[in-house]
Amino acid sequence: MKHVIIGNGPAGVVAAEALRKADAAAEIVLIGAEPEPAYSRMAIPYLLEGDIDESGTYLRKTEGHFAGLRIRELQGRVVSMDTAQRKLLLADGQFETYDRLLVASGSHPVRPSIPGIDLPQVQTCWTLADARAIANLAKPGTRVLQLGAGFIGCIIMEALAARGVELTVVEMGDRMVPRMMTPKAGNMIRNWVENKGVRVLTGKGVQRIAAVAPNPGLLDRLAQAVGVGGKADTGGLTVTLSDGEEIACDLVIVAAGVAPNVGFLDNTGVQVAKGVLVDNRMQTSVPGIYAAGDVAEAPDLFTGAHLVAAIQPNAADQARVAALNMAGREARLPGVLAINVLDTLGLVSTSFGQWWGETAQNGGSGVELADDANHRYISLQFKDDVLIGATSIGHTEHVGVLRGLIQTRTRLGSWKDSLLQDPNGFMAAYLASAQSAA
Repeated sequence: MKHVIIGNGPAGVVAAEALRKADAAAEIVLIGAEPEPAYSRMAIPYLLEGDIDESGTYLRKTEGHFAGLRIRELQGRVVSMDTAQRKLLLADGQFETYDRLLVASGSHPVRPSIPGIDLPQVQTCWTLADARAIANLAKPGTRVLQLGAGFIGCIIMEALAARGVELTVVEMGDRMVPRMMTPKAGNMIRNWVENKGVRVLTGKGVQRIAAVAPNPGLLDRLAQAVGVGGKADTGGLTVTLSDGEEIACDLVIVAAGVAPNVGFLDNTGVQVAKGVLVDNRMQTSVPGIYAAGDVAEAPDLFTGAHLVAAIQPNAADQARVAALNMAGREARLPGVLAINVLDTLGLVSTSFGQWWGETAQNGGSGVELADDANHRYISLQFKDDVLIGATSIGHTEHVGVLRGLIQTRTRLGSWKDSLLQDPNGFMAAYLASAQSAA
């Protein structure tokens, strides 16, 4: 049996290792599109902060790790595939055949259709190559405008602030991290960030980006970052916002979200919505082809509706389930749970499950408690007497029990009413529920 895995990020690596444990005799091929060893994109901010070097981003630190497991690594980018002949075409013209296939191709940063978005001083922060360019450009005092204050944007913002830049963040939503935080919580994070010296503009977009007179020092660093000789014909930037304000800067970081890498699946019969649609075995609409990680759109734990949950814990869980099924075992994913844990300039926030809640007509109820002075916040959302979602800020002890209550769909009984009165009592509710179950 020949297993081929497209993508050598966390999902691909976990799947390859799980396959080897489940099938000692199989041929396993792990395809990565970048020249570097398999690495974690989530480690890039720590690289920019100077906490680790590039080797610190590598998913496996031991030299020869994959060779020792008889996993063949192949560098290349898959551009198309023939599901009838079970054959992949790579960008360099090579073909690779497979018996069973895992699509773990990850995602790519979205570049909005904005005039000037392709200027060389406009960078994404997604690859090690991006990180090298930003490290060369974002020196202390550099004027940086970041487009986007979502989950990934806040992680990048932390790294930029640590580099001592003059930072302005522009977010189209009405608050920071609008896809993981309630309005009250998102604005609490904004106040914290502004008190740390970062300018935050919400409810605004970027209309255009224009180059201005060249900055010789910046051009030298840019040429070094992109590895070209001489100086590019570029300089500083003027960014015009949707309300007409113009902001002068040296560097623009685009953190406007990501999209799954699915282009090579066109005309294959593999069904794609936002991501690759899979069942709870992680199998796609084409037998023998599976998907996991950022590219997979799997059933939600509560609703059963398909969603992309692009976080590393979900990627690892999906990869193990896919690998076992590829190896002929039987494994099923209970359902995807949205999990977000974020450290924004020292302020820890979390959201789990359906943090936005459910309507009263569907049995929904919730409670919200905020302590603005101490930057502490908690929101609990219920359906009947089951906790289905939670949001917190400033809670660093025992917050994992919220995830546990949600993931196990624990029936809280009278504890629900207690939590509606005092949501900070979630640990007592968890212990009581555990004792009752025992």
